[in-house]
Amino acid sequence: MVLRARLQHRQKRRHYVSWRGLLLAAAVLLLNMPLLWTSAASFGIVPDNTTSPPTWLLHPTDENYLEAAGFPNLLGQLETSIAISSLTTLLAIAVAYLAAYSLSRSHFMGKRLLLQSFLILASLPVIAYVIPEKNLLQLAHLYDTLVGITLAEAALYAPLAVYVLHGYLAQLSPEHEEAARLDGAGTFQIIWRVALPITAPGIAATAVIVFVLSWNQLLMPFVLTANHVQTIPVMLSTFFVYERELDWETAAAALVVSLLPLAAFVAAAHRTLEQFSLDVARQED
Repeated sequence: MVLRARLQHRQKRRHYVSWRGLLLAAAVLLLNMPLLWTSAASFGIVPDNTTSPPTWLLHPTDENYLEAAGFPNLLGQLETSIAISSLTTLLAIAVAYLAAYSLSRSHFMGKRLLLQSFLILASLPVIAYVIPEKNLLQLAHLYDTLVGITLAEAALYAPLAVYVLHGYLAQLSPEHEEAARLDGAGTFQIIWRVALPITAPGIAATAVIVFVLSWNQLLMPFVLTANHVQTIPVMLSTFFVYERELDWETAAAALVVSLLPLAAFVAAAHRTLEQFSLDVARQED
């Protein structure tokens, strides 16, 4: 009887695993359908709406990629996007980590309210930042510069980074820090040698998220630049603002090319993302 019960349990578990695998595969396929559709269109595989019922034009070609590669300064725009996203991530994470560490080791009335205010700031629409930042950058003569865009985007994503990093630092036991302080270590030595190595996975995961958000940011570089600085999202937006019929195949090829650096970056950091979790249960007033 015991053996039969075990066999039945194993069979049920196998069925459960099989159904779960099928559902996950279907969900992954559904969520990636826009990307698959875009990839197919970049090779000229698109629906033929002139027929009834619609059919597919199955004549793959790389001409769209050749045309996309001929866009003026495409390589420069890729380099600009990589530079802005990288610098934004470094600056936002550096400032946010120091702020989050200070908050995690402080105890005062209204601390929870202050933490929630960072989440509120991270939830504001980008237009709420763009209007004052444009005026500030113009006054500082940083409008339409790489430094200006970097500072603006770092200010945009720093509140989110503070909130997330505080969740990691709040779980860090102060015992190691107290031991280091007894040995004569200063605050910055404790941060660098004790807190930073322990929270490195959380920092890396947060950095990946900030980098991706910065790479995909459209409104801020669109408003805060003119001609000198142009990112990939701004370049792709030109396909939709001109008063002409959308050349979808070429736009799809340009979009796929623009996603390659981001896909390579995320693929290289996928193990770090697997460790990402947002746990603020232990955040205290």
